[in-house]
Amino acid sequence: MSEAHVVSGRDAIAHIRRVTLRAALNLEIVTGMNRGRRQSAYAIIKSEYGLKGNRKRVLEQFEALIEELRPPEPGS
Repeated sequence: MSEAHVVSGRDAIAHIRRVTLRAALNLEIVTGMNRGRRQSAYAIIKSEYGLKGNRKRVLEQFEALIEELRPPEPGS
């Protein structure tokens, strides 16, 4: 079985959301799939973070942003 992890704190939760959006955008790129009636991860990322370009370019920019905004590890 896998371990359960608890995420707490505003920065950590925001980081998990960014990582989840990155995974969703990557899935959209690989499969051509989007969320149907709701906004795609691509649209959400472009809107919230002001990134521009096609899906692959936005993914590259977003990955750099995730690394830049990564919260410090607990206990560091």
